[in-house]
Amino acid sequence: MSNVQNFYDENVQSEWERLGVRHRTEFAVTLRALREFLPPAPARVIDIGGGPGRYALSLAEQGYGVTLVDLAEGNLAFAREKARETGVWLEDIFQKNALDLAAFPSETFDAALLMGPLYHLWQESERLQALNEARRLLKPGGILFASFISRFAPFQDAAVKGLTWVLERPGYPEKLLATGLNVAEEDGFTDAYFAHPEEVITLGEAAGFETLLRLGCEGVVGGHETYVNSLEGREFELWADLNYRIGKDPAAIGASDHILYIGRKKE
Repeated sequence: MSNVQNFYDENVQSEWERLGVRHRTEFAVTLRALREFLPPAPARVIDIGGGPGRYALSLAEQGYGVTLVDLAEGNLAFAREKARETGVWLEDIFQKNALDLAAFPSETFDAALLMGPLYHLWQESERLQALNEARRLLKPGGILFASFISRFAPFQDAAVKGLTWVLERPGYPEKLLATGLNVAEEDGFTDAYFAHPEEVITLGEAAGFETLLRLGCEGVVGGHETYVNSLEGREFELWADLNYRIGKDPAAIGASDHILYIGRKKE
C-alpha cells in the first residue's frame, strides 16, 4: 500500500479537482445514485477511501452524519481544511486501511461508500475482505456504494491522450486485458486493479449484498467530456440526467471508466 499512499499524498489537489473540474460527469452521476439509494438524512454514512472528501463533504452538507476514512494523511488534512473553510461538519476523520476497520463497531452505519479502495487491491481475496469489512459496519439492510475502474479505462485514456504504450509495448496491453493489473509508474498511475464489468455483481453478491444497481458512472461521455464540461446550469444538469439514465443500461457499462455497484446488506 505504500505506493498507493504516496501517490495520493503527492496528488491531493489533483484528486480534488478530478471530480470538480476534469470529470464533472462522474461526480454528478454518482451524486444522483446517492440521492436515489441513500436513506434520508440524518442517516450515518462511512466514506471509506474517500480521498480529500468530495463526497463526504457533499453528504455532510445535506445533513448526513459522515465519517471519512482514507489511507493518505494528505487527503485527510485537505478534507479537514475544506470542512473548516466551508463550515461543514464531519463526524470523524480517520487514517485507516480499508482492509482493517476493526476500530469501528459492527452495524454502526446506515450506508457505506467504498469508492476508491477497490481500485488498488490486486487480489480478489483482498477485494472481498474490503467489501466484508464495509458490510460488517452496516446495519441490517444498510446500503453499499462500491466503485471499480473498468478494465477498458486505461485504453480509453491512452486513445484520448495519445499515450504510446499501446503501440510500443504490446505485452503491456495484453497483460492489462488478461489480468487487470497495473504496476506503479507503468502508465503514470499507481498500483491498480482494473475490473472487468462482468465481475462486479458477482463480487458484490459473494460479499453478502443484494444487488440494487450496476452503473456506468460516466454514461457515454468517458473520455469525451470537453464539451459537456464547458456547460453550466440547466444544460449540464440535462446531460448529467441523460448519462445517469444511460449508465444504468447494462449494454453501456463498458463505455464508462468507472463502474458503481450498489447493494443492500442481506439481513
